[in-house]
Amino acid sequence: METKQRGYKSLLQALGPGILFASTAIGVSHLVQSTRAGATYGFALLWAVILANVFKYPFFEYGSRYANATGESIIDGYKRIGTWMLGLYFLITLCSMFFVTAAVGFVTAGFMENLFGVSRFTDLKLLTTLVLFIVCVIILIAGKYSALDKMIKVIGSVLLISTLIAFILTLINGPIQQMASFEAPVVWSNSGILFIIALMGWMPTAVDLSAWNSLWTIERIKQTGYHPSLKETLFDFNFGYWISAILSICFVTLGAYLMYGSGVEMPAGSAGFANKVVELYTANIGQWSYFIIAAAAFCIMFGTSIAVFDGYARSIERTFELLFFKEADQEKLLESRKFYIIGLLVIAIGAFIIISQFTSNLKQLVDLATTISFLIAPLIAIVNFTLVTKYIKEEARPSTFMCLLSYAGIAFLIGFGVLFVVVKLGLVVI
Repeated sequence: METKQRGYKSLLQALGPGILFASTAIGVSHLVQSTRAGATYGFALLWAVILANVFKYPFFEYGSRYANATGESIIDGYKRIGTWMLGLYFLITLCSMFFVTAAVGFVTAGFMENLFGVSRFTDLKLLTTLVLFIVCVIILIAGKYSALDKMIKVIGSVLLISTLIAFILTLINGPIQQMASFEAPVVWSNSGILFIIALMGWMPTAVDLSAWNSLWTIERIKQTGYHPSLKETLFDFNFGYWISAILSICFVTLGAYLMYGSGVEMPAGSAGFANKVVELYTANIGQWSYFIIAAAAFCIMFGTSIAVFDGYARSIERTFELLFFKEADQEKLLESRKFYIIGLLVIAIGAFIIISQFTSNLKQLVDLATTISFLIAPLIAIVNFTLVTKYIKEEARPSTFMCLLSYAGIAFLIGFGVLFVVVKLGLVVI
């Protein structure tokens, strides 16, 4: 009995990074992209959601696996491969972080406007985003990882329960009646393929964010003083990952059952989009639940925004230290958190500038950010796979099945990446 209690206690100490990952994933890819997929194409793109979750899985898992096996982040592993790889990762991060943070922040601001009624004042859109960014930065500077960890567990639980209730009630009530004149959009068209790539880009999230898993795993070990077994670390990751995968299917279903064929489109503005998402819940649960759902949706997006700021700031901080400072100086820099704080400020300013250019078109900003993420995914996938098959102790390396799934995943990412380029350049018109 005592051994079991110690086992449960150890497992609880390991829990955190996986739930944080799930919160990051459930944000834009689920509330926005999965809902859009169901509302526009019904269940015709469910295969894309499932395949993206399955084929991307190994490369996220390897972030946690590498951190547990080596005691260092996978970003440190990139340097093992070569300074060129670390520099390339740094460049990829710099090129993508402003667009990703802007997309997440813009969606969060929309749910914030919807919850607090700010959307009535159209001239306050940018101000809402600015306030959101300032709050995120202050929380992270003051509370560090522990505040983020505690907040996400509560927020994620509320949205998980709400989504499952809405999903079950939606299945019971059945789909809405389609308009007599409704014609299903063609999936395998140029516009359809471009949306598929955007949908899979953040399903469940961008592959390059796998580095965050390793950073959060290392931080959790520092926070608790407990180094979990590989089995415990992977349990934590798998718990968060597959919950987010199941929820993505729930959001596709909500969009398909409650909007597909109705003639109503998801609004392009952030506040209007947020309001429509919340209405999908209340249509089945009841109008009385509007505020609860609106608050839960905002909170999960708020948690996602904080996680994105934290993840990118940690990535920039660690990469910068490895590139430009000797090992003896790196620990002092970590303790001072100087580059972490500078990173937060730079990310906030850059993302805010991006948002100022997309104030009326949420969909365009999200599709741009998710497409960028998908196109850089194959390189990160290959490098992560290389690290866990060659640079960690043999007993911690992935199984034969995971290796086969990795090869299939790399082929999947490269194949659809090439398809996107071909279609985007107009070399093929479908």
